Amino acid sequence: MMTEGGVTLPNTVRSCQNKTESCSFVYPDTPFSSSFCFQVKAENVLGEASSDCVPIPMEKIEKFEPPEILSVKKITGIKQLLVVTWKMPDKIIPSQDLICQVQYRNLYSNSLEIVTVPQNSADKTGSCNLTGLWDSTEYSVAIQCRSVESIFWSEWSREKTASTEEKAPSEKVDLWRVIESSHSAGSRSVYLMWKPLNSFPPSGRILGYKIQYFPENHPALKMTNNSTNEKIILLLNEEAYNISITAYNSAGNSPEAILRIPSIGEKTSQVIETVRTFTTNEEVVVEWIASKPEVTEYVVEWYEELETDPFGRSWQYVSNSTNWKTNKKNFKPFICYNISVYPLYGYKVAAPYSVQTYVQEKKPSEGPVADTGVPGKNEVTIKWKEISKDKRNGFISNYTIFYKPEDGKELNETVNSDVLQYRLKSLQANTQYTVYIMASNEAGGTSGEPKTFKTLKFNKEDIIFIALPVGVSMLFLLGLWITCILKKHTFKKVCWPDIPNPAESIAVEWPLDTSMNNSFLKGVTPEAKTIDCEDVSVLEHCFPEESQEGSLLMNCENHVSECTDINTKGVINGDKNILYNEENEVGKCFSPSMPYIITDQDIRSQMHSALIPAKEIQPIEMLEDDLCESQQTSIKNEEDDNEEVLKLEDFSEKALFNPYLKNSVKTREFLISENLPEHRKNELKSQSAVLPPFQQNVAGQSYITLDMFGLATAH
Repeated sequence: MMTEGGVTLPNTVRSCQNKTESCSFVYPDTPFSSSFCFQVKAENVLGEASSDCVPIPMEKIEKFEPPEILSVKKITGIKQLLVVTWKMPDKIIPSQDLICQVQYRNLYSNSLEIVTVPQNSADKTGSCNLTGLWDSTEYSVAIQCRSVESIFWSEWSREKTASTEEKAPSEKVDLWRVIESSHSAGSRSVYLMWKPLNSFPPSGRILGYKIQYFPENHPALKMTNNSTNEKIILLLNEEAYNISITAYNSAGNSPEAILRIPSIGEKTSQVIETVRTFTTNEEVVVEWIASKPEVTEYVVEWYEELETDPFGRSWQYVSNSTNWKTNKKNFKPFICYNISVYPLYGYKVAAPYSVQTYVQEKKPSEGPVADTGVPGKNEVTIKWKEISKDKRNGFISNYTIFYKPEDGKELNETVNSDVLQYRLKSLQANTQYTVYIMASNEAGGTSGEPKTFKTLKFNKEDIIFIALPVGVSMLFLLGLWITCILKKHTFKKVCWPDIPNPAESIAVEWPLDTSMNNSFLKGVTPEAKTIDCEDVSVLEHCFPEESQEGSLLMNCENHVSECTDINTKGVINGDKNILYNEENEVGKCFSPSMPYIITDQDIRSQMHSALIPAKEIQPIEMLEDDLCESQQTSIKNEEDDNEEVLKLEDFSEKALFNPYLKNSVKTREFLISENLPEHRKNELKSQSAVLPPFQQNVAGQSYITLDMFGLATAH
């Protein structure tokens, strides 16, 4: 193994020691000669060895130092040109022709271009024009040189960069828009976005963008905005607008990119009939069918469903095709994307057709939560909410409801993805169940948390069946109770009629108390003061028929007249005839068969007399006179006492109704005196009859007053 070697120039003292396999001599330290002989000597620990001396011309093994680039620049007004200038190294063998190579490449490409340039060794500098370059493109330049006789190139010089002359952009920008819903004042926000110029090579460095817009019906109202960004928001009213955008650099402006913004409420026709998407191993493919084949340009827009920033959307123009492909890497897995296809009529955008897609799915991150609500006896309605979109990880295809009774077999029901509630039927009453729901997509299913519920022992129908009769009964009892309260007086009169108390009658004053002071009764022994009911004769009622009313009135007047004459004669004959006349004549005058007719005037007269303070009871003949005279002179008393009757008019009107007579018994039975003859008693008994009910305020109605008779008779 060689540990050290060297090259020796014979006939000189020059040598080169090196441990590598090359060695160099630097000019002019080593004189130039074409007759040099080179010998190589190698040595190691074992010894050394030398080669033969080989003659080599110096011109063939000459290698220069790399040249130095002085400048790379463009010439104003000349497109696609760069001028490169360099300086040659100092230590070069004179009187030789040289060759230099200029290498250049643009920054948008990895390909290299080389230009060979001849050079005279006497020239200290060199230059070269690079032509056919791209406009407004930056280039990197390097140079190497050698002698025409040498086989070795110098090293490449250090690179230097420069840009070619700019020109106006040759293509329009890739423009798109997103229209937001109108505001309350009729204005709306239009989000404009565009991509950098995609021409290759590019026209140069873009300095900015000019946005012009005006109402479609008023072109003179053009407005201009400038932006260095690739997006802008315009606030427009409800009119249709034309919008144009141009990119500009130092050399000029690009062509206009124009879009029309429709007016609010403007309707456009549906050109695209259907759109479908599918994925391959590497690509996402979108295909559509258009109803109008003359449409040749479309815009495909896509963005994440949960994306809320309008500037976060992507788009691409498609020409002369009804399908579009893109790399799968442009889409995120397990994310739902909205894809829309817009037809273009020049710069007018028609109605889009939109679909949703997943480039890759997995089972949902969580399951739906069941809500059992209020269970019934044999059924329950299970409700649930949709899984949030960020946790679906794919399209939900169906929901499966699993339910299991306590110590029973698990059952399940499957429904479509658009169903969010389901009624489980044929459940066992009064039983506890466990239920949970599984949401499924193409990649699998995920179940939610289980919930428990217990069915009822009775359902609504059972409760109604029980409660309805009870409620009806209670309502009936309540109605009966209310009726009893409202009609209690009627029921009392029918079921428990009031027994009249003669002492409480207001029709006449009961003379029981005043009889104690009567002079006539004072002469009677205490034993004789007791009144025998059998001594009281009750008059027969007289209810005349309409056809007999006149004759009855005449009979009554005749009887009263006869009674008056008899009583007058009894008074003249003396006190001895009083009792006899009282018993016979009064009885004759007021016999049971005599009809007694009372008029309204009679009632007022008697009421008036009842209100007069009671006097001592006179002998019985006075009672006869009073009784008879009251029948005969009722009209006269009314005229004489008119003044007093008017004072008591209100009371008299109230006194017309006699509650004693109203509530009197409906049958009558005559009390027969023991002193009457036998044939007279039989006649009275045969005249017992049913009394008609008392009618209030009816003139001419028969009634009975006990004060018309002598209540006590001395025997």
